[in-house]
Amino acid sequence: MATNNGNWAYELAGELLRYSLPRRWAHTQGVAACARMIAPLVGADAEVLESAAVLHDIGYAPPLVHTGFHPLDGARYLRDTHTADERVVRLVANHTYALLEAEERGLRDELADEFPLLDDPLLVDALVYCDMTTTPDGRRTTSAERLSEILGRYGEDSVVGRFIRRATPHIHASVDRVRAAAAEAGVELRG
Repeated sequence: MATNNGNWAYELAGELLRYSLPRRWAHTQGVAACARMIAPLVGADAEVLESAAVLHDIGYAPPLVHTGFHPLDGARYLRDTHTADERVVRLVANHTYALLEAEERGLRDELADEFPLLDDPLLVDALVYCDMTTTPDGRRTTSAERLSEILGRYGEDSVVGRFIRRATPHIHASVDRVRAAAAEAGVELRG
């Protein structure tokens, strides 16, 4: 059961990823660190963002893989097993334009019906920013370098490659909106 602070999210993600998928765990920790860095942009939703950041890839954990689509598998687990905050669950389900990948996998209706996109564009963009400016090893990078790395790892003709090519302009737009919001708010973005 979820508590009122984000510690449960770190404990859960660590349990699921630390040993079975250590590189994914490193990425997750980097995404969460980025969420803490940009917390001033989302104000009262900082804990929601950080929890979603640390949980966004738990659907890769071997015990949770059911559909093979990590946003959907992770969100279902959070909803059904942990009764996590609905906004966190919906952010996990829809992180980084997951709906586009769901289309590639024939899971669009399931994802959209079970987990509608959160109606908070800044929060959605913030999670995209954190995910797409963090390397698989948890270091800061640019969205262009991250997208290139993903295409290189999965291949352009794979399901993920096709999704990434479709999502690229949307991802860059999200990153640009977060950068603009940070500049306007005087929040320094490192890396």
